[in-house]
Amino acid sequence: MIYLSNMLFLHNLINEKKVSDCIVIIPTYNEKENIKQIILKVFSLVEDFNILIIDDNSPDGTAEIVRGLIPLYKDKLFLVERVGKLGLGTAYLKGFEWSLENHYKYIFEMDADFSHDPNDLVRLKQACIEQGADLVIGSRYISGINVINWPLRRVLMSYFASVFVRKVTGMRIMDTTAGFICYRNTVLETLNAENIKMKGYGFQIEMKFKTWKYGFKVIEIPIIFTDRKEGTSKMTGGIFGEAFSGVIKMKLASFFRTYKLKPNRKPTN
Repeated sequence: MIYLSNMLFLHNLINEKKVSDCIVIIPTYNEKENIKQIILKVFSLVEDFNILIIDDNSPDGTAEIVRGLIPLYKDKLFLVERVGKLGLGTAYLKGFEWSLENHYKYIFEMDADFSHDPNDLVRLKQACIEQGADLVIGSRYISGINVINWPLRRVLMSYFASVFVRKVTGMRIMDTTAGFICYRNTVLETLNAENIKMKGYGFQIEMKFKTWKYGFKVIEIPIIFTDRKEGTSKMTGGIFGEAFSGVIKMKLASFFRTYKLKPNRKPTN
């Protein structure tokens, strides 16, 4: 009888569903060429990651492809569909809210177009755990300029945007506009109540700035950024312009407020 009880316990233990503490948020708009491949790649990693797709009503059928994969990856692949193209920042804010409601500890941002190497998700998480970071940035500029297949004009625009942000804000982050990131949930729980002003390209800058102002530990690890091979880039010069003016307003506003953590929201030492 004891033997049978032990066997039943082992059977249940082996077949118990493993719940991941990691969620990768991927915003999409017209990514039908990439979405299936990026999902399959993330699920092939040695680490266990769940995926949340935030789709802005892509007319090319991106959401339909994701819906077709959900039965194959039940409790691992999730989809939030929005009514229109509402912007990168609002997509991530929606993803953060969903992730916190579902009790994920490590919350990642990643593009759908393979410009970020999914293999580096493992490195981001390891840096968070091993170096005690609250925010880990996959950085294009921490060890030189590690960008492949971008036109020189775009490389310079991106690089000097980060130089400008450092000068204005005082942050020592080399890649202030990076979109390949791992947050601890405590950071997003703290910033959740924030009125994040910038919703486009500047959203990434504002999130880093407020994380830094609250005293959370921020580190950068080098990655190689490769421009998309499939689909169309959503980046425009106007997005950069919006970010520049937003950074100045953000810095000025910071003089008139304090960044104080609640007792249960201490940064990692």
